[in-house]
Amino acid sequence: MLTRSTLVGTLALILIGCEGANPSNSEAQSRTLPPAAPRPGGPVPAATVDASRRTAITTAVERVAPAVVTVQTETVERYPVDFFEYFMGGRTGERRNAGIGSGFIVRADGIIVTNAHVVAGASRVSIAMRDGTTYDAQIVGIDEANDLAVLRIKANNLPIAPLGRSSDLIVGEWTIAIGNPFGFVLGNNEPSVSVGVVSGVGRNLAGRSESGGASLDMVQTDAAINPGNSGGPLVNATGEVIGVNSSIYTPSGGSVGLGFAIPIDRTKRIVEDLVEHGAVRQPWVGIRLQTPQVQTAREVASVGAIVARVVPGSPAERAGVRVGDQVVGAGTRPVRNPFEWEARLLDLRVGEQLPITVRRGGQDVRLTLTVADAPEVTAQKVTVLQELQLVTLTDAIRQERGIASNVGALVYRISDRIRDEIGLQEGDVIVQVGQVRVNSAEATSAAIDRVSTRGAVVLRLERNRQLFQTSFYLR
Repeated sequence: MLTRSTLVGTLALILIGCEGANPSNSEAQSRTLPPAAPRPGGPVPAATVDASRRTAITTAVERVAPAVVTVQTETVERYPVDFFEYFMGGRTGERRNAGIGSGFIVRADGIIVTNAHVVAGASRVSIAMRDGTTYDAQIVGIDEANDLAVLRIKANNLPIAPLGRSSDLIVGEWTIAIGNPFGFVLGNNEPSVSVGVVSGVGRNLAGRSESGGASLDMVQTDAAINPGNSGGPLVNATGEVIGVNSSIYTPSGGSVGLGFAIPIDRTKRIVEDLVEHGAVRQPWVGIRLQTPQVQTAREVASVGAIVARVVPGSPAERAGVRVGDQVVGAGTRPVRNPFEWEARLLDLRVGEQLPITVRRGGQDVRLTLTVADAPEVTAQKVTVLQELQLVTLTDAIRQERGIASNVGALVYRISDRIRDEIGLQEGDVIVQVGQVRVNSAEATSAAIDRVSTRGAVVLRLERNRQLFQTSFYLR
């Protein structure tokens, strides 16, 4: 009986003998043995190993990673140099803080998408490419409601990230999160990659997210998303962006496998609006739901979407919606709670038709709403201090926003500087300037100009149905 080693040696001798006989070409070809298959437990050929390393995931990363960028921000924090002087109207100091996030290029001429919270309050924004090249960036527009921002850099022929669809995502399919977790701690601008699956779609997350507040109608993934990943792309296995990494749910501050991304279908619509108009057209239907008297998000999920108010002259009133109706469907999607109704509104476009189903007296009634611009969007604007835009309070605005005051001026848009220094917020309603009650945006602007020449400007305002007061000097 031959051992394995003997058999191998015998075959080697036979082959050597064949070569020494110098047979004709046809004989040599007929006697040539095929390559031996690797023995079990033996080394795998290098070519086979190299081929197995390339997967759909590596190909997808190669397709998108060149378009992923680092977003660097600088914010200015004002603080009192001397505590007592500060409260006596004295000077303040400045502290500059650096921030970092991710983004991705969607147009070769320099249009970049990131999160609104990445650039919020930034006095300076710059973009670092993966090769280290840095550009100053301009903020084209911000949509805080959807946590999206669009930036522009002066560059051309840039690599772009292919955009896919989020409407047909399959729970369980591969996802790839690309971004810059923890910034330059990792040493360079090369993006990091983490892999997971689509854990869920249409997720509504209330509180404890990295970006704060509620996140509605999100794509959930277990691909690791950490601080600095915000604004980067969530990619499918074919190398298409299906979402914008936005937030995590975490008890610890780090990733625990509960990451959330803004669906790319919604992102496309918002980016178009911001690029073309610098702002997002706010769709409006004129329905306000009952505020559920519950303690937890679990309870909110089962309370139903009950109509508490229908704004006069609104699309809802024209369609026949009534107070007390329960909205149970919007478009092709069910509505079981206020979260799902608000999530559906995020995908609307001004001018489109929205079929809804309401339950009234035990029966389902189908209605169709024509989505309109929010009433404050179409109202005439008055600019105050060049950084504060006001709108006269109307019945439609008052009922839509649940404002208690009958007259006043709604703060429609405000600069970061005025927000920080005066304490006003978008959505506040100015009801009094000094000792003068104001009933319009024009009257508010005139009163501020008049009072400012005599000293401090004192404003009384309504916020969340409560009255506040703030004062400032014009300089």
